[in-house]
Amino acid sequence: MTRYADTLLATGEVVVRRARQHWLAVARDAIRPLAIIVVAILLLFVAGQLPAIHDLLAYASLVGVIVGLAWIGLIVWRWSEQDYLVTNRRVVKVEGIFNKHSADSSLEKINDAVLDQSAIGRIFGFGDLDILTANEDSVDRYKWLADAAGFKREMLDQKNALEMEVRSVPAPPLRAAPPLQPIALSATPSPLPRPGSTMTADEVTATLARLADLRDRGALSAEEYDTKKAELLARL
Repeated sequence: MTRYADTLLATGEVVVRRARQHWLAVARDAIRPLAIIVVAILLLFVAGQLPAIHDLLAYASLVGVIVGLAWIGLIVWRWSEQDYLVTNRRVVKVEGIFNKHSADSSLEKINDAVLDQSAIGRIFGFGDLDILTANEDSVDRYKWLADAAGFKREMLDQKNALEMEVRSVPAPPLRAAPPLQPIALSATPSPLPRPGSTMTADEVTATLARLADLRDRGALSAEEYDTKKAELLARL
């Protein structure tokens, strides 16, 4: 069966470590319902000494046992639904039975992780882990986290691996400027003869044709063409 936390994973994201609170956290939370069960059992023994209210105490004892057991079952269920994940991209925290609460932090934004372990925590292997991000705010506190030291180590290893992967991606090459093409000097003589020389009608006609071709190709403007045409006609 797919767990809720697995549905939050992005494409290409892989879970490398999964954890939850230590089982001692369940024992701590179960102290009060266990106390209710103990009191209910004591009431059952007292009921045998008080015949007048035996039935009332017996019912109260039964209700107390049922409430205590249901409470413990709820605590264990809530604990089983916890998912603290380290993936190759982020750290994810999911809690809740019916109403889910999820929080995550991208590995590249994590600056450090602060681990607090008491003497009992070192013996049994749990602790409180605070994740610090770039804005120096704690994203979330992972209380009574099982194998907190291993969880922190895996998170920092994945962060380092992600940073190395980013550094190893080659930058796209800069686009080189196209080489300058040499400008070929045209061997075609200038369409106009030297100033002051006289021209025949055939020469004027041929020169006008070349000028018209230059105009059509955009090398000459219409005004320049008209000026040159006037000069040529003046040489006839």
